[in-house]
Amino acid sequence: MKKIEAIIRPFKLDEVKIALVNAGVVGMTVSEVRGFGRQKGQTERYRGSEYTVEFLQKLKVEIVVDDEQVDAIVEQVIAAARTGEIGDGKIFVTPVHEVVRIRTGEKNSEAV
Repeated sequence: MKKIEAIIRPFKLDEVKIALVNAGVVGMTVSEVRGFGRQKGQTERYRGSEYTVEFLQKLKVEIVVDDEQVDAIVEQVIAAARTGEIGDGKIFVTPVHEVVRIRTGEKNSEAV
């Protein structure tokens, strides 16, 4: 099993969620995060003063899927989250050694 973490623009969440549900994903976790990459923040104006926002708001979508689903899910996220501009985000895929559902004690694929 693999964990897919996608850092996306906040306004793209609905499109990504719909794409993942249509691809067969049954659950996900979404967190508000802040960070920067190549964008290196942005300059904004407030009451005539210019200031730099160094950490931009993003969303982190986390899902755990079976190994054979990874490529299809990653492609769905890319298609749904892409704007073509700097700051579209990143996708990280990492191995998951074990998943346990707390309520029932089910493990791995049954727990997802």
